[in-house]
This record gives sequence, C-alpha cells and structure tokens, in this order.
Amino acid sequence: MPYPTEQAAPYSLKRELGRWDLTAIGINQVIGAAVFAVPAALAANAGAWSPWMVGAVGFASLLIALSFAEVASRFDGTGGPYLYTRAAFGRFAAFEVGWMLWFTRAASWASVIHVLVSALGFYWPALTIGAPRTVVITLIIALLAAINVLGIRQSSLVVNVLTVGKLLPLAVFIVAGVFFVDWARLAPAAMPTAAQLSSTGLLLIFAFGGYEIVPVPGGEARDPRRDVPFALIMTIVVVTAVMTLAQLVAVGTLPGLAASKTPLADAAMMFLGAGGAAMITLGAVFSTTGNNMGQALSGSRNLFALAEQGDLPAFFGRVHPKFRTPSNAVLVTAGVSLALALSGTFQSMAAASAISRLLVYVATCASMLRLRSARFSGVVKPPAFVVPFGPIVPIAAIAIATTILAGATPLQLRNGAAALLAGAVLFSIAAFVRPRARDVHSKIEQEKGRKGGNSFSGQ
Repeated sequence: MPYPTEQAAPYSLKRELGRWDLTAIGINQVIGAAVFAVPAALAANAGAWSPWMVGAVGFASLLIALSFAEVASRFDGTGGPYLYTRAAFGRFAAFEVGWMLWFTRAASWASVIHVLVSALGFYWPALTIGAPRTVVITLIIALLAAINVLGIRQSSLVVNVLTVGKLLPLAVFIVAGVFFVDWARLAPAAMPTAAQLSSTGLLLIFAFGGYEIVPVPGGEARDPRRDVPFALIMTIVVVTAVMTLAQLVAVGTLPGLAASKTPLADAAMMFLGAGGAAMITLGAVFSTTGNNMGQALSGSRNLFALAEQGDLPAFFGRVHPKFRTPSNAVLVTAGVSLALALSGTFQSMAAASAISRLLVYVATCASMLRLRSARFSGVVKPPAFVVPFGPIVPIAAIAIATTILAGATPLQLRNGAAALLAGAVLFSIAAFVRPRARDVHSKIEQEKGRKGGNSFSGQ
C-alpha cells in the first residue's frame, strides 16, 4: 500500500515520447565518453581481433535487450526493470533493483560530469580546479535539472540534439576513415588469451551498458508497450554498428593505438588533420553532456517510480502541476549527484555500478521467464512483442550476465554488496514506516469523517 499523501494526486506524467525519442535516449546513454577512449584498451587486449569482439558483445547485448523488449511490452508505467521485478518476484527484490538503478545513476552523473569538466578544461584549464570547477559543476547540474523539470518534451529535444551531435562526428570519422584503413593491420593474429578475452568482454559489456534505461520513462511514452521494444533493439543495432566500425577504423589507421590516451582524436588527426581531431573532441563534449542529461532523466524517473509504487514516501513521487514532470525526484537526484561530484565520493560508489547493471540484467531476464508462466495470466498484460525460441534467449542472456559477474573485481564486488546491503536497510526502514503511516492515515480519516471533512487519498 502506498504511503498516504496529504491530497489526492490529480496530476500524471505527460505521454509525449515516441519510439525514436526513446531510441535517442538509449543511444545517448550507451554512446558516452567511453566510445572515444575505449578503442585503445580494446586494442591493447585484443589487437586486430578487437573489432570482431565488439561485434560479438553487441550480439550478446542484443540477447539481453530482446529479453528486456518482451517483458517491457507487458507494461506501460514508469520504472522499467523495477516494475518487472516487482510483478515477478515481489516488493523486496524490486526495491533492490530500483534502489540500485537510482543509486548508480546518481553516482554515474557525478562521475560523468567530471569527464565533461575535464573536456572543457582542454580549452579552459582554469575550470578544472578550485572555485571555478565548483561553479561549473553546480551550473551544469542545475541547468540539466531545470530542463528536466520544465518538461519531458524539452528534455527529449535536448537529448535528441546531443545524440545527433555525438553521432555526426563519429559518422564522419567512420566514412572518411574507411578509405585510409591499412587492411594489413586487421589481419588476424594469434588469438587473445583467455584472460585477455575475459577482460575485453568485461570492458565491452559495460561499454555497451546503458540501454537498460530505455524502459524507465515508459510512463511518459505514447505507446510504451510497442515503442520501448523497438527502441531497445534499435539502440543495440545502431550502437553495435557505430562501435564496431569506429574500432575497425582506429585499428586500421593509427599505429600505436594501444598507447593512445585519445585514440579516436589521434586517429582522426592521421587522416583528417587538426580539424578532424577537433571535430572528435567536440563530439566527446556533446557525448558527455548528453550522457549527463540521460543520467538526470533516468535517475529521477527511477526515484519517482519507487514513490509511485509506494516504496518511498509520496514526496518523491510528486508531479509538478504545470510541467507534469517528477519535479521533486529530479531535484533530489540532482542534489545528491551534486554532493557526490563536489565531495569526490562518487569514485568509490561508481565501482558498484558493475554489480548494479548485472543485477538489473539478471532480474529482468528472470522476470521475462517468470511472467510467461500461466499463473501470471490476467495479472500482467500479455506481451505485445514475443521473443522466439522459447526460453533459450533469456537463459542465454542470464548465462552471459553471470559469466561477466565472475570477472568482476574484488572492489566492484565489495562495493556492489555494500550498496545492496544499504538497499536492504532502507527497505526495512520503509517497511517499518509503512504500517505506522497507514495507522496515522486511518486515524486522520476517522477524525475527518467525524468532522465532515475531505478525506486523504493515497497516490
């Protein structure tokens, strides 16, 4: 039962997102700062095999995305994996998923904004230290929060523009670079070792991560049961093509790729000159800004969903009466991210994101299997999109996610476990508060009934 509120919730979120808006949200979140830097690490681990490995992990990600797509086609609310886990496995498991989704979005926002400030510092070094750094971080977070409060349409337009702004430089890099590739550099060499394959796979699965946020703003999509599956699949298809081709061009054009700190910019310098390098640098700025915007959008909707379903106080689920956005959730998420960014504590918390992502993958794929059971017929809507081959795809997706978990570092495991424990504590507190809140609510209802007043209603 939800926490009681002091008034009925007469406002709902606006449904203004189309399938390509959702696709842009997904692409924007996956193609972040990493795509401009990760080619060097991939080349160091896998050499000429690295483009093929990018394609292979893209296919593995598609298996997970297909599982997301089927289960998403049963729901039309806000929350994505949190909603699916709640329907399939109950409140506690769902709270852990929803908490980890929000926690890692807030920490990631704080982390990515440092990348953005560093990129701006390339042109204005004074912005990276002291009071100017604090002011810039605060202004950027405040601006993105304001856009998110003003409306989902405004937020979507900004995401769309920033997504195009990052894809255009990458497209120019790929199309022009293909003509300068030394194909001898891509000749198959000795197969990477098992350790190299494992580290490359772990690096790539997180480079591909972010598409799990596509279903989160489902409550603001016009036709989420059809458009979310489309957006999930298109996100992986586009990202796989871009990342595979960018890696191919980088390997084929830049000698010493593995040692480069700015691999795509250095490769562009080889065949497009200084203008090409500047273009890629500008693309990286668009990319990190867009990623920040995506963190703000998805993180606030995760917090809103927890409140909307009664797992957090209704304060976090307030919908702005004019803009019809989850304004309190936006402001709280922005405030937490700002505190983490300025204190630097996001660095230790960001290590938990690895475990969070795998938890979300496994929970969603398992929810897909469970919701197919006849016992859920009539409890959840029938899927508008069905993955073929029975249970093969979700089982393969779960196997991929758990295999990756085996490659997590001790730090990632410790911090992930700590974050899960913190979620369990919060859930216990919430479970204790809920019955007391219901008792207070009941007494207020009785008193109002005696006085003839209006009753309170839950959200």
